[in-house]
Amino acid sequence: SKVPAAGWGQIIAWMAYCEISVNQKPGTPGAKGELGWQGIPPGPSYNPNEEESKSKKLKSELANGRLAMMAIIGMFFQDGLT
Repeated sequence: SKVPAAGWGQIIAWMAYCEISVNQKPGTPGAKGELGWQGIPPGPSYNPNEEESKSKKLKSELANGRLAMMAIIGMFFQDGLT
């Protein structure tokens, strides 16, 4: 599939934002590549110190992973029947 020019612009803008928004001085976690949850810096939508939010997101991620596994198994089964 072809990615439109606007799509490439969004990808490059996100990469630049991740590089610029994190302190990457020697000795900091950013220098080691530890940029936080999926490279998203702490802000209003993500607070790494809030245990309730962290627990909710972890449970959501596990549920979505299990759903994805069941979906791919169903696709394999359907492919085997036809």
